[in-house]
Amino acid sequence: MTKKVKGPFIPLNIAVLTVSDTRTRENDTSGDVIQERLTGAGHKVAARVILSDDVEKLRAQLRAWVADKTVDAVISTGGTGLTRRDVTPEAVAPLITKPIPGFGELFRWLSYEEIGTSTIESRALAGVADDTFIFCLPGSTGACRTGMDKIILPQLDSTTGPCNLTEMLPRIRHDPAPK
Repeated sequence: MTKKVKGPFIPLNIAVLTVSDTRTRENDTSGDVIQERLTGAGHKVAARVILSDDVEKLRAQLRAWVADKTVDAVISTGGTGLTRRDVTPEAVAPLITKPIPGFGELFRWLSYEEIGTSTIESRALAGVADDTFIFCLPGSTGACRTGMDKIILPQLDSTTGPCNLTEMLPRIRHDPAPK
């Protein structure tokens, strides 16, 4: 697809969440990739947190960011696999008011080109929680590069055409609910 310039770039405030029982700030390469990509694109990292795979802790942090009207989006890495410890989708699902199923579908399609059928093990997902975008990426650094470079960054770039998520934010925040 050809990128069409639609207007000026609008920087967003984005929180980064790493879900892991073993990662620390020193070895969180996936969180580093997300942060580097965001700041390199001109966005602001509003917060960066590492939490263990605990549904209630994750949900509490996500609720706080969704309630914070200065946070436009949240990008998480980790916890999207199939083991008992992988609980990110379970933590996120009750907060989603509008799912974005195309994100997970596209992520797995792009990932298939890189890792083959192993992509079925990912439960990558995205949605809108009230008026905040939430994207959940797998924990691998390669998966974060794929998701950021090929999907998230273009959609959070207000100059991407023919349309992008950033240009939808004002309507998501201010359109009246249907009667």
